[in-house]
Amino acid sequence: MKLILTTDVTGLGGPGDIVEVKDGYGRNYLVPRGYAILATKGAEKQVATIRRSQEARRIRDLDHAKEVKATLDNLGPVRYAVRASADSGKLFGSVTTADVVSAVKAAGGPLLDKRAVQLRGHIKKTGKYGVDVRLHPDVKVDLRLEVVAAS
Repeated sequence: MKLILTTDVTGLGGPGDIVEVKDGYGRNYLVPRGYAILATKGAEKQVATIRRSQEARRIRDLDHAKEVKATLDNLGPVRYAVRASADSGKLFGSVTTADVVSAVKAAGGPLLDKRAVQLRGHIKKTGKYGVDVRLHPDVKVDLRLEVVAAS
């Protein structure tokens, strides 16, 4: 089965790549989750559009990744205010990678791709947490996240 990837798929390729996979993998996993589309003649023309949209969010090269890392290191701990129980500090829900991206942006940091953010377990209480941000295969940032109760 010939598919065009729309997002990064580990061990397979990046957005806009045309790949050949087994029918079941493509039909049952990649296409339903939106990771790929069928490679038709019309879809192959969309490859340039897919690559352009991904390029806008992508870290361009190692030097750019190091610049973004320096910016994130200078931010210090990023505060994220969320609704929580007053006495126990338990959150109503949990903190997601999209929440971390919006907190970094609100703190004056760069716009990150939520797929680059990796939580170290579920965040369901107020407190200080470590979050990994993979900007480039060679550049990883340890971001400090402080979850506080919104007042």
